Amino acid sequence: MTPPPDIRRDAFRHLPSVEEVLHAPPVAGLLAEVERDVLAGFVRERLDAWRDEIRSGALDAEGVERRLAEGELVRELASRVARESGAGVVGAVNATGVVLHTGLGRAPVHAEAAAAMARAARSYCVLEVDRYTGERNRRDDRVSDLLCRLTGAEAGIAVNNNAAAVLLTLSTFAGGRETIASRGELVEIGGSFRMPDVCERAGTRMVEVGTTNRTRLADYASAITDATGLLFKVHTSNFKVEGFTEAVGGDELGELGRERGIATAHDLGSGLLELAGTPPLDVLAGEPLV
Repeated sequence: MTPPPDIRRDAFRHLPSVEEVLHAPPVAGLLAEVERDVLAGFVRERLDAWRDEIRSGALDAEGVERRLAEGELVRELASRVARESGAGVVGAVNATGVVLHTGLGRAPVHAEAAAAMARAARSYCVLEVDRYTGERNRRDDRVSDLLCRLTGAEAGIAVNNNAAAVLLTLSTFAGGRETIASRGELVEIGGSFRMPDVCERAGTRMVEVGTTNRTRLADYASAITDATGLLFKVHTSNFKVEGFTEAVGGDELGELGRERGIATAHDLGSGLLELAGTPPLDVLAGEPLV
């Protein structure tokens, strides 16, 4: 029940001002860790929270006095400052057992690569200009050249994450058209990225074929129409279906695409990159090979 106005007013009068709190020695000591404006914002947040409690009847004048006397406001502010100091990108020890941990930055950058990144960030650099002709070029050209050299691919591009790669692939090859995918591969990955939603965002209509546990090549073939833009396979790296199952491999789907003149794509999610001219990798068994 909402307390009477006079009781609420009495409780509000017992609240200190922001400046009073900032000048209190225990709080003033927190200025060594955060800027004054930031700390003032934290004080306003806590005082506003106490005001909400007063309005709801959960806190009265006696409660305000008791909390202040017991140092509760100071403790709340110290906790908030500690969380602020530990927020953002900070170093961590990965003891999870997951080598490529999305929540911990995936994988460390090699020291040589990190040093090259630091050198480039400290000054201007040639990004979208041909240094020999002075003409504007495409910033992705050099990355594409290097990826082709490393992998033997015909072309390549680097993006921020796998979800971005999927979105670009769907938009490029099936935008305004249909994408055929197995029902058993409609995954949801970290960050609540669901394949049907990604397709919708990319402007392509998803056509589901097969069942949750069994999808055959004939299912894809029978679903192809003049509106088909892409045959799409997704690696279910974040779950497994065992028992009475059947799935179409990437090579099989690619062959069907070549026969029917339709682009195919395989979202591997993660995997091992086999470099051109090097022996096959035999580590991390079970990971798909690019």
